[in-house]
Amino acid sequence: MKKIAIIMGSDSDLPIVKKAIDMLEQFSVPYEVHVYSAHRTPEESAAFSKSARANGFGAIIAAAGMAAHLAGAIAANTTLPVIGIPVSSANLGGIDALLSTVQMPTGIPVATVAVNGAANAALLCIEILAVEDKELADKLLAKRKTDYETVLSKNAKVEEEFN
Repeated sequence: MKKIAIIMGSDSDLPIVKKAIDMLEQFSVPYEVHVYSAHRTPEESAAFSKSARANGFGAIIAAAGMAAHLAGAIAANTTLPVIGIPVSSANLGGIDALLSTVQMPTGIPVATVAVNGAANAALLCIEILAVEDKELADKLLAKRKTDYETVLSKNAKVEEEFN
């Protein structure tokens, strides 16, 4: 199975990124986690992304706040799918990171999840890998079924209390 790379622009993003790590672990998907900045360590960021396919990765998650150029910088150096996680900051609440991540030029696509949407970033990577991995696809279906049943159970409790 291909690995997923998780790159964050700063170790302060780790509490958000941990949700992606937890989801990948839940599905037994191998991963690596690194801190590379598009601005402070551009050579390392570029070197990692240029060699990611050869090093067994199937997709890359890039989490960054504020100017949030990390996902675009990664995508510029690989043809692997890149999923950007815009990370909320105190100044603008993540809207700055969201706009920086989602506004990519034609030819360098970056899939973008919600601000702080690390779990969905991991799920999108899992879906990408599941295109060619039936066992992983089955795990996704099982999760969807569990999520479905959880919502219906919560609905029943609310209906019982208020109806």
